[in-house]
Amino acid sequence: MAKIANEYAVHLLLSGGHREEIRFPTAQDFQKWYSNELMPKTSSRDFINLPMKNNQGEYLLVRPECIEAIRVEPVFASSIDRDY
Repeated sequence: MAKIANEYAVHLLLSGGHREEIRFPTAQDFQKWYSNELMPKTSSRDFINLPMKNNQGEYLLVRPECIEAIRVEPVFASSIDRDY
């Protein structure tokens, strides 16, 4: 039986060496954001909003041309560190 990820952590490597992590509930949600928001503006210097759903009231704007690499990592409930 294949494991199903609980969410997907997307790691962005930005120019200048900065890193940012955003999370999506499904791979399809990431693909939708990527194809609708990021890809059409790849070489743009205009800001786009990154979906920071885990932090209420917090948002991050980034210039799409500054994103140098993207890594998508599935996160499983069993892989979360828990302190008992």
